[in-house]
Amino acid sequence: MIEFNKRSVGVVVRRLRKKKKLSQEVFSGLVGIARSHLAMIETGTKQPNFETIWRIANAFEIPPHELVKHIEQEAERDKVTCKKELSK
Repeated sequence: MIEFNKRSVGVVVRRLRKKKKLSQEVFSGLVGIARSHLAMIETGTKQPNFETIWRIANAFEIPPHELVKHIEQEAERDKVTCKKELSK
């Protein structure tokens, strides 16, 4: 079972945004949220609700399930990294 991880959401959103070469200002406008809200999501200090995840996916022009898949993969990588760190 994959646990929800706010940090993973932020890592994925930031990575995809930068891949599209969009600033936080421009991307937050596409999503319809404040730039500061996007910044908090990207740093993992704010947990986006389902509607915001949906709007972020739409702004990336991908289906929401595709965004969630990216987040799940990042959460798994983070989990493995944490386990390796703890075993040192």
